[in-house]
Amino acid sequence: MAIQWYPGHMHKAQKEIKEALPQVDLVIEVVDARIPYSSTNPLVAQILSESQNPKPVIRVLNKCDLADPQVTRLWCEAFEQQHGTRSLAISSKQPEQVRKISSLCHKLFPEHLEKGKPIRAMIMGIPNVGKSTIINLLSGRTIAKVGNEPAVTKRQQRIDLDNGIILFDTPGFLWPKIENSNSSYRLAIIGSIKDTVIEYDDIAYYAAEYLSEYYPALLRSHFQIEVVESNVIDLLESIGRRRGCLQAGGRIDFDRVSKIFINEFRNLSMGNISLESPDMISQELVIVEEVLAQKAEKDAGRKKKKRKRR
Repeated sequence: MAIQWYPGHMHKAQKEIKEALPQVDLVIEVVDARIPYSSTNPLVAQILSESQNPKPVIRVLNKCDLADPQVTRLWCEAFEQQHGTRSLAISSKQPEQVRKISSLCHKLFPEHLEKGKPIRAMIMGIPNVGKSTIINLLSGRTIAKVGNEPAVTKRQQRIDLDNGIILFDTPGFLWPKIENSNSSYRLAIIGSIKDTVIEYDDIAYYAAEYLSEYYPALLRSHFQIEVVESNVIDLLESIGRRRGCLQAGGRIDFDRVSKIFINEFRNLSMGNISLESPDMISQELVIVEEVLAQKAEKDAGRKKKKRKRR
């Protein structure tokens, strides 16, 4: 399944970011620590690569208190290996961790502080990764609107942090086509794609299958089931019976149990879970490249046949 959600204001945000980028010193990209790759916007890297003056990037893995700490450490190491990138794992529930972002900005540009010149930082992030909460904590006041649904911030704004840093906030935006279908599922599971464009049972099956393989103990504990079934239908049936999701005749209401599964993942009650690792993504990207190559070959073949008919 490929979930796409790219409203008009996201296209506008992308254009505005391109125009404002030459004015800033660095980019802060906020990602969700549970899906660091899938919540990293490839358009950010594209925009930066097109800039005449390369900008350093601080990749902030927010919500690390919800992710698997061992997997988060691997992601920080992987991001640090990327040219011009620094990584920082934080929880916005811990203000002292959020303030490390400012400290890292000053470490990257120590000469600005000496000259009394402000550091101009653009902060980016896809919908629902907690960017607005981070901005409010950095500024010490409520500036950015915070919400549990994606696409709350709709326009750019300039914020003076009073510590030698000026933040340029940008609306959260996705990208027109998510090539890796696994990333589509993960974005939908954490709520970065509006629920109106997803099917709960579809993403619940994906999430249940993944968690049964990588976090079976958490499933047993959270749902109080004795056995984590390898078959995802059987697993959701056992959870449904436990939660009383029954229809007439004792049949399982899969729509209801699917919503319970996803909502309880989102309300953070299942435990520390990461939905992807660097090794996992490396394997998926190989498959994505193969699929894209096959598609390009088919497209070329169709164009060739079309030219012959002419």
